[in-house]
Amino acid sequence: MEYTLYLGSYTKRESKGVHQITLDAEKKELKDYRLIAEVESPTYLTFSSDKETMYTISKEDEGAGITSFTKETDGTYTKKASNSSEAVPPCYISLDEANGLLFTASYHKGYVSVYKEQSDGSITLADRVQHEGSSTHENQDAPHVHYTEYSPDRKYLMVCDLGTDEVYSYTVSEDGKLTESSRYKAKPGTGPRHLVFHPNGTTVYLLGELSSEVEVLSYNKEDGSLTYQDRISMIPESHTSFNGGAAIRITKDGKYVYASNRGHDSIVVYEVSDLDDRLSLVEYVPTEGNTPRDFNFAPGERYLIVGHQDSDNLTLFERDDLTGKLTLVQKDVHAPECVCVLY
Repeated sequence: MEYTLYLGSYTKRESKGVHQITLDAEKKELKDYRLIAEVESPTYLTFSSDKETMYTISKEDEGAGITSFTKETDGTYTKKASNSSEAVPPCYISLDEANGLLFTASYHKGYVSVYKEQSDGSITLADRVQHEGSSTHENQDAPHVHYTEYSPDRKYLMVCDLGTDEVYSYTVSEDGKLTESSRYKAKPGTGPRHLVFHPNGTTVYLLGELSSEVEVLSYNKEDGSLTYQDRISMIPESHTSFNGGAAIRITKDGKYVYASNRGHDSIVVYEVSDLDDRLSLVEYVPTEGNTPRDFNFAPGERYLIVGHQDSDNLTLFERDDLTGKLTLVQKDVHAPECVCVLY
């Protein structure tokens, strides 16, 4: 069986845009790396459900924002429309396909943007909410929005702000207007970057980029609020130099959580308690590269692929679904400036 993997990247050195690579599950190898869409700074991606339309973060001469692409018969994507109303490229994009809405997070400017895809394919700005505040870490002198994604019940847009140590829950109208419902305040210096929901829909795992910790939170479906339950370190006590948490994923059965460390350059594996959904350490696994910015599972979750921003390589691991442990099967697969791994 072969699977297609999509890679977002920076375009500061060698990369020219969005690439794809094939995973041959029988041979346990990644192969056939190729460019499928030429675009500047496509650091995050999302797709329509039929994969016929791709949406990316983008940068253009007049500004930055998002670009949509249409799939061609040869598997490449051709630009359809863009909106460059932002001063610098955002860092995250997600899609509400039912309402034709796209959400982006602006790390540099500290706001959430909502875009509306019109019937003619054009993309217009529907709403923009500016965050305010700061926190204790040197990287928290201003708001730094880093994540915008719906809760599993699709009642709230969950927004992580690394700069203010907050997670916002917004309701979203059909025309894309945001209304704040609740706000969670993490421990000072946490730097909320990304989060994942347990399949039960009531437990949330929040990755702190600056603290190198994962917070375990409970989710209230009535108002979207989050409540602290526990936290666990992402790195061993022996690692005292720089580290920044990056990506976090959870298996579909809810038994294991994985997160990536930039600095320690590892994947940390946690087991989820059957009793209270809290986390316990399974292992730290070196990623065989520098700055593992993102990673993801292949369909079926037998394989896990890591993308490295600074060493320009992918690493392929095989995953044991009984223990959660990872086994290295391939490394040094060329993929320049990779910062997003998507199926």
